Amino acid sequence: MRLRKRRQCFPSCSSLNRVDEDEVYWRRKKGGQELEWPHNSTHLISQLAQCFTNAMVGPRSWIGGLFNRFGKRNEKFLDYTLDPIQEQRLRRLQERLHIPFDETHPDHQKALIKLWNIAFPNVVLTGLISEQWKDMGWQGSNPSTDFRGCGFVSLENLLFFGQNYPASFYRLLFKQDGNRATWEYPFAVAGINVTFMLIQMLDLYSEKPKNLPGYNFMKLLGEDEEAFDVLYCVAFELMDAQWLAMHASYMEFNEVLQVTRTQLQRELSLDDVHRIQDLPAYNLLYK
Repeated sequence: MRLRKRRQCFPSCSSLNRVDEDEVYWRRKKGGQELEWPHNSTHLISQLAQCFTNAMVGPRSWIGGLFNRFGKRNEKFLDYTLDPIQEQRLRRLQERLHIPFDETHPDHQKALIKLWNIAFPNVVLTGLISEQWKDMGWQGSNPSTDFRGCGFVSLENLLFFGQNYPASFYRLLFKQDGNRATWEYPFAVAGINVTFMLIQMLDLYSEKPKNLPGYNFMKLLGEDEEAFDVLYCVAFELMDAQWLAMHASYMEFNEVLQVTRTQLQRELSLDDVHRIQDLPAYNLLYK
């Protein structure tokens, strides 16, 4: 049975100053013009899906390249020493980052089915390869093809989001907040892109982060081993808030990620942030 997305309209979250500022900026940039989409757009949908397919694969990926160029402008490279707890937690996190998604691995299959049951508890999944997966925002009938850029950790992030912040998870999955675009971002694939963005922003593939956001994150990781997973949930919520404020549509997804990344970097640099829950955007999880 094919699910239809519920399109409920609630007031957009505009209580944060950063969202208001971004909304003014993007309104000026777009000149009040809304993107128009043709009615018979099967070929267009295929092209848009390909944008997400290419997002995290290949040396010229538009997200990877974008973040690498953006990140080199104002990053402050630091020399510092990790304490034993920070070092241990960073190594465990990095081990997670290097696990590819394996569609033949029983634990990975179970995790994927668990994600389905969280998203659609009253709908029986017909198989690991099924057209039903598109209802969650996967590009095709086999979700495993979307994990090439980030691996198993991106599935773990989605599971953590659904298990620990279900109300927020459902709001974003079913696009329940605000006046939505005609062509919305696909939830699951967007989630993978958020994971990738955080890994790049925090410089987590290095022996230890060498930029300012990564340095600040290490302090938070020392306080909470789940800091990366919680930050993922915050980032996903913040991305959706920026999406609404910018009145964005499908092809502007990378621009929304830029703004989201910039805001997260600012918040991680605040003097009074000592744990993830101190981030101003953390409150979006409970709006």
